[in-house]
Amino acid sequence: MKALKTPRAASSEEDRELATIVAGILRKIQTGGDQAVEELTQKLDGITVHNIRVSQQEIKNAYQSVDQATIEHLEFAAAQIRFFAEQQLACFSPLETPSLVPGVTLGHRLIPVKSCGAYIPGGRYPLPSSALMSVITAKVAGVKRVAACCPPSREHNAIHPAVLVAMDIAGADEVYVMGGAQAIAAYTFGTETIEKVDLIVGPGNKFVNEAKRQVMGRVGIDSLAGPSEVLIIADDSAVPEYVAIDLLAQCEHDPSARSILVTTSETLAVKVEAIMEQHVAELPTGQIAAKAWDDNGQIFLVDDLAEAVAIANDVAPEHLEVHTANDDEVSRALTNYGSLFIGSHTPVTFGDYVSGTNHILPTAGTAKYSNGVWVGTFIKTSLYQKVSSEGAKNLAAACMHLADVEGLAAHRKSVALRVE
Repeated sequence: MKALKTPRAASSEEDRELATIVAGILRKIQTGGDQAVEELTQKLDGITVHNIRVSQQEIKNAYQSVDQATIEHLEFAAAQIRFFAEQQLACFSPLETPSLVPGVTLGHRLIPVKSCGAYIPGGRYPLPSSALMSVITAKVAGVKRVAACCPPSREHNAIHPAVLVAMDIAGADEVYVMGGAQAIAAYTFGTETIEKVDLIVGPGNKFVNEAKRQVMGRVGIDSLAGPSEVLIIADDSAVPEYVAIDLLAQCEHDPSARSILVTTSETLAVKVEAIMEQHVAELPTGQIAAKAWDDNGQIFLVDDLAEAVAIANDVAPEHLEVHTANDDEVSRALTNYGSLFIGSHTPVTFGDYVSGTNHILPTAGTAKYSNGVWVGTFIKTSLYQKVSSEGAKNLAAACMHLADVEGLAAHRKSVALRVE
């Protein structure tokens, strides 16, 4: 392996100042409720909010501010996401089975969480697609109460109308205009207006991520997401234009985004970088993308695709594209990724919006042991057992012996009273 391009920026250590700031925000919301949320929205977002819950009339009005084509395409994306989530749900089934021991019945039940809070980012760009991804999947899973929140847009002095429309199409039961660590705190502790939730899902900035880290345990969270990332495996059959634009598409998310090319062809790598320079000059988001690529972009030249696969499995990227002459064969060897995009006509962008898979995915190598948001995120697999008097006698000897081994006398007696 040879590194043709390495990151310019060094990895940052844990930001203690950030942790302190977020801890202070959490305390303010826990003690100050609605008023603290409103004050922090004014201070941090520069917008005065008099009612953090968005009314049905405000949502209805948002439709008048969004063109019909956008509404129709949001509905198309929603249908795709809902379809795939329903197919995932169909894979689930409750279980009840006789044990190996007569008189013992074992099983599990599938129980949706009672409530969840979806966090929709609202920073550099409006992200209605994120509203669809989190809210629709929760509703398909059977969550009764799905709250959605988003920071206010300075352009609209409220949540961006396209995001509001997406929240409504997705089926959000409640909508709140709030963002940042204060939103995570409000979901966790509750306020006069907001009932606390059982689970928080959705990506956000470093303040949101740190807040989720600090409240984890008091409330469930989907994951601790880092900057967005893509890794592309390409050989000499790849189309340089496709590879270049897909690397840049990831970079335009944020200056801290990370794009990686792993290729068997140095000729391809040279062409890709030249094409990226052309696009940077043309794209309105070119400067953001260029900074992310300059600071965080990487290119690895490998001897063969087996080595490329090994690198990809070690990096465990959020998004993983395969552009090779043998896409399916290469893809079968890949094991660590948030979402896999197979073939030259399958850019990450389709997954971001309309293919139907979820775009809330594990980052920073966590795909080695975790997955993105899906219907299972919102469903508890709760175990049960039912033991008859016959079953109790059949289990008793082994159970009491093991209780003795562990020195737990009451455990032993709870069984002994039933069988002796």
